[in-house]
Amino acid sequence: MFKFKEYDIKRYNFSLIIVVLILGSIGAFLIKQVQQEGERLFEEQLIGLVGGILLVLFVSLVDYHFIGKFYIVLYIINLGLLVWVKVDGIVVNYARRWINIFDLFTLQPSELSKIIMIIFMAKIFTIFKHRLNNLLFIIASAILMAIPTYLILTQTDLSTSLVLIFIFVMLFFAAGLSWKIILPILAIGVPSFIVLFWYIQQDYQVLLTKTQQQRVLSILNPELYPAVMYQQDNARKAIGSGQLYGKILFGDPSGIRGYDSVPISESDFIFSVAGEEFGFIGCCLLLILYGIIIFKCLMTAKKASDRFGMLIAVGIASMFMFQVFVNIGVVTGILPNTGIPLPFLSKGLSSLMSSMIGIGIILNIRLQQKK
Repeated sequence: MFKFKEYDIKRYNFSLIIVVLILGSIGAFLIKQVQQEGERLFEEQLIGLVGGILLVLFVSLVDYHFIGKFYIVLYIINLGLLVWVKVDGIVVNYARRWINIFDLFTLQPSELSKIIMIIFMAKIFTIFKHRLNNLLFIIASAILMAIPTYLILTQTDLSTSLVLIFIFVMLFFAAGLSWKIILPILAIGVPSFIVLFWYIQQDYQVLLTKTQQQRVLSILNPELYPAVMYQQDNARKAIGSGQLYGKILFGDPSGIRGYDSVPISESDFIFSVAGEEFGFIGCCLLLILYGIIIFKCLMTAKKASDRFGMLIAVGIASMFMFQVFVNIGVVTGILPNTGIPLPFLSKGLSSLMSSMIGIGIILNIRLQQKK
């Protein structure tokens, strides 16, 4: 479980922890800004941040090869938790995504599922590396990923389902899928996506719920769906009101904050709070911090001691990359509204813990980089 003799502490990436701690602290501050009287969102997030850093330190010392030995067990546990959500999940805002763990805390299994599926698929692609370009293997791998993805999709959690699909594609590509297979897939996939995008706009489509369909249509024709665009419109106004430097430095004589009119501003729309408080420059700095995390994950993949570590690092980098892009794309109105947290900033302990576990694994891979 622990391989202290094989770890090179000189390679321990303290700078990555510092970046994560900075982002987490900024997130806690932003959550405090939107906290209403009587709420304890800030205190809960602060406790989660401290616990998350401790979790990072612990996971970073656990050999990722040891975790990989239980890839089948983890997959079964993942499916069990997702089925639990289907059977006895907690409904919040018309979405059934949470479970109550012995009346102690609530857990969102779909967040944990991202890390589990990265480990599982990385192990599969490592064990069967010589069959990557076998059609039956590709189909079997897709089915193994499709099962948890479907269970999450039926929670009406489209965003996390898309994260898993993106991770799967990136892992397959990084594992060494042949261009002889990639090119035909693209030749079929791109036209199919265009047709699918046209289909989901039709009244008779059955793939999306009515709400999900309206969110797609609202991006194409925002003037026809003012109620659907309410959240995103107010979020853009809040970001715009921050202008270049934001209101946190020079204040606002009116004392009014635009993000007060943005529902769920403490979670999925936390970037609107950052835009108003920190302005354009502050938002750019946030993007730089995320860029550093993703870059360090990719560099860890490059220097990993083996194929398994490389694929895990690529999967975690893909997870962060997709979530940051989609969250900010939704808040700024260039993508349809779908609930996805911004790593380390958004309120939500399940998301925070999932991200922290990912960082811990990255640190452990870095400790065992190839000589």
